[in-house]
Amino acid sequence: MGGGSAVPRYSQIVGELRRRIEAGELAPGDRVPSTREITRQWGVAMATATKVLTELRREGVVHAVPGVGTVVTAVPTNPAAATPASTPAHSPAHAPASPVSRAARPARSAAPARPGAPSDATAGGQTGLTLARIVRAAVLVADAEGLAAVSMRRVAAELGVATMSLYRHVTDKDDLLVRMMDAAIAERPLPTEPPPGWREALEVAARQLWGLFRIHPWLAPALSLTRPQLITSALAYSEWVLEALHARGLDDQTAFTAHLTLLNYIRGLAQNLETEREAEAQSGLDSEEWMDTQESAFQSTLDGGRYPGLARLAKSGYDLDLDGLFEFGLQRLLDGLAVLLGEGDTSGD
Repeated sequence: MGGGSAVPRYSQIVGELRRRIEAGELAPGDRVPSTREITRQWGVAMATATKVLTELRREGVVHAVPGVGTVVTAVPTNPAAATPASTPAHSPAHAPASPVSRAARPARSAAPARPGAPSDATAGGQTGLTLARIVRAAVLVADAEGLAAVSMRRVAAELGVATMSLYRHVTDKDDLLVRMMDAAIAERPLPTEPPPGWREALEVAARQLWGLFRIHPWLAPALSLTRPQLITSALAYSEWVLEALHARGLDDQTAFTAHLTLLNYIRGLAQNLETEREAEAQSGLDSEEWMDTQESAFQSTLDGGRYPGLARLAKSGYDLDLDGLFEFGLQRLLDGLAVLLGEGDTSGD
């Protein structure tokens, strides 16, 4: 051991990645090399690469984002405002960063009847308990732990009130869920004026909806295509797409079919966000770590030569990025709509 480096190989790689993060070469939110990229770049075994990311996560330097990979963690300027450990790692910076607060929030005037966004008005004479507080508490529980964690009893516990007191404001859990979806979608209203082109207009709506699903992973599974809930804030999205396509000459039936196709593409892809979060919570492994456990089984299947295309892909590596997959699919769907609208060149937009 004399004269040689006593620093383990994985520690050297951890130090290199930490240096790049501290130097700003890898900014908060940037993806760090995946385990497969580490094995290729540094010539180490998969177990060593996995140990590198595990150590960086343990230090709090990086965290896993479902559908994206492992990214650099933002360091809060105020340590007291740091995101608690229970906050889901995939939430964007503008998602709620604190657990459900039991402190009362200021009340405002009268609560509207559903449908509509909740207000802070009190009802039933219970001082401090408002419809808006109930909905916000339920949304924060769903954001942090998934929709399965939301129950009337749980929401009441977060607010420090009796379960039955919630029924002064909401009819039942289904009523609460609709209000949760309405409030979540209302957080990001569409622009007042749409862009001039139909394609640009649909891109705005699609990316905004994808962003909402990113903030609230439970939202996509909660929405129903076959039994659509009356969500007032979501109607603006439908109207936006219908008008953009109607202006290009599509009849209402075809325009609405195109709208549902686009909506269900985004919603279907976004459902992976919640299922991945649930799988990670149950297994204790993120998607990359789980894939590592399956690698030998996949490789033994591919070694037979029956699937040469997949074997080539396994050799070169493929890092799944749901954001990239979303954008790729969005553009191909819009290319198809361009053909339907009679536009010859679909490659320039």
